[in-house]
Amino acid sequence: MSELYIVGTPIGNLGDITMRALETFRTVDVVAAEDTRHTLELLNHFEIKKPLISCRAQNEAFASEKIIKLLDEGQTVAYASDAGTPGISDPGACLAGLARLAGHKVVPIPGPSAFATLVSVAGQGGKTLIFEGFLSPKPGRRRSRLKELMATDDAIILYESPFRIVKLLTDITDIEAERRVVVGRELTKLHEEITEGTAREVLEDYQARSKILGEFAVFISGKKKAKLSEESSDN
Repeated sequence: MSELYIVGTPIGNLGDITMRALETFRTVDVVAAEDTRHTLELLNHFEIKKPLISCRAQNEAFASEKIIKLLDEGQTVAYASDAGTPGISDPGACLAGLARLAGHKVVPIPGPSAFATLVSVAGQGGKTLIFEGFLSPKPGRRRSRLKELMATDDAIILYESPFRIVKLLTDITDIEAERRVVVGRELTKLHEEITEGTAREVLEDYQARSKILGEFAVFISGKKKAKLSEESSDN
C-alpha cells in the first residue's frame, strides 16, 4: 500500500502555500497535476524538481489508472489542481476514490479554496451553506437551478467566469433584487476586489464597467439567520 496526497495550493497569492504542502511536494516520488505547466511554475518557484504527470478533468479516469499503477509499484504521489483544493469544482475526486478502492492510503494536505475564502469575509448567512460551484452556462438551466437554490432560503456559494458574471447577477436580480450578495473577484491576487450590496446594486456596478477580468466567487445571503445564542450553545 502506498500513499496518494491530495494537496491544496494557493488560489493566487503564493504566500498562502502551507509548509505541509511544500514538504509533501519535496518528499513524494511523483507529482500529478491538473495542468503540468501551471504546477511546474509553482514547483520551480519553490525550487522543487519532481517528475510530473497530467491528470485533468478531460482524462481523469484514464490518468488515474496510470497513477494507481505507480502507487501499486510503491511510489508516492501528490496531486494538485491548478489552484485551491482538488475535488472542489476541480478534478481530484475520481482519483481519490479510485486510489482508495485500490487499497492505497489517501492523505489530505489542506489548503486554500475560493469557497472558504469568500465565506470568511461575507459576514452573512445562517448555519447552512450550499456550495454549488459553477452553474450551467445554458441560460434556462442556470435560471432554473438558481431559483431552486434561492428558494431554500440558505446561503449559497457559486463560482463564475468573467464572461457570465453579469448574466448571473442579472438572474439573481430578476429572482430577488433585494437579496444581499458578496462578489469576490481575483481573491488573494494583486487586484483582489470584494463587492457587497443588494443584487441590484452589485449588478449595476458590474454593468457600468467597460471591462471585466478575473475569476469570481459569489456569495448569496440566505434568509435564515443564525442566532448568536444558538451558536454559543454549540461551543
